[in-house]
Amino acid sequence: MQIQTKSSVFFPAIVTCLCVAAFTGCSSNTALPTSTGTDGATSAENVFSNLNELDYIAPTEQATITAGDMLDIKVFQADELSGKVRVESNGQISLPLIGAITVAGLTPIEVENKLKAQLGHKYLQNPQVTVFMETFTNQRVTLEGEVNKPGIYPVSGSVTLLQAIAMGEGLSSLADPSKVVLFHRVGNQTKAYNLNVDAIRSGKMRDPYIRGDDRIIIHRSDSRYWVKEVTNTIRGFVSPFN
Repeated sequence: MQIQTKSSVFFPAIVTCLCVAAFTGCSSNTALPTSTGTDGATSAENVFSNLNELDYIAPTEQATITAGDMLDIKVFQADELSGKVRVESNGQISLPLIGAITVAGLTPIEVENKLKAQLGHKYLQNPQVTVFMETFTNQRVTLEGEVNKPGIYPVSGSVTLLQAIAMGEGLSSLADPSKVVLFHRVGNQTKAYNLNVDAIRSGKMRDPYIRGDDRIIIHRSDSRYWVKEVTNTIRGFVSPFN
């Protein structure tokens, strides 16, 4: 009777332990799909910004001058005041008669008006001045991920997203056209915009103009965690394609 009592007590204890272990194992396995699912579609709404914030007007006429830009200045009937001059690191240019003048942050038209005022004040009557930005050294775009030729490309004039991708010789065979991310700086904040190349080509989505220092990353078609990679890129912790 004593042996039978011990067996009857010991067997339920084993069953209880097995049930607890089985329940624990099942609960840990079901938690994994939930975390991966949240990492993808659910958080995308909070990661990507509104596409209406992007630029859809050619930026050439509104381009501002920065250090390193080459300006071609022409003063009518004053060859000694005309010529090409590069903007120095302090944002200034040096011209005959006028001397040093700050031009960084101004448009070519604003520089024209500034030169007209200074030349007309002391030296010329009704001076006619034209300023042309010969190079846009601040305009560069970075192409990363699934493009045939990733790299940093100088941009001159008005360039759209599709034109920028074409500079990298197009998408690779592993690219997902719907997972194209444009990182665009707005003030002190970098925002991410999810674009679809196929939708742009078919006219269902507008083709935005890129700006200086924009970054374009094309993700792989089999990438499950690309939204998380975008989040990490914004935070500046890791780069998705390191």
